[in-house]
Amino acid sequence: MGKKTVGVKRRLARFLKSNRRPPIWVMMKTNRRYVRSPKQRNWRRKRLKV
Repeated sequence: MGKKTVGVKRRLARFLKSNRRPPIWVMMKTNRRYVRSPKQRNWRRKRLKV
């Protein structure tokens, strides 16, 4: 494997940021209706198209 280019690194960072859970205040405000984000993914099951 070669080195990561800047574009690939930025895309990986974007995917990393979008994989977070919703904030706690959202869960409290919606009475735990939204526990997961719809864009959350598991690193083993879902491959990224980087």
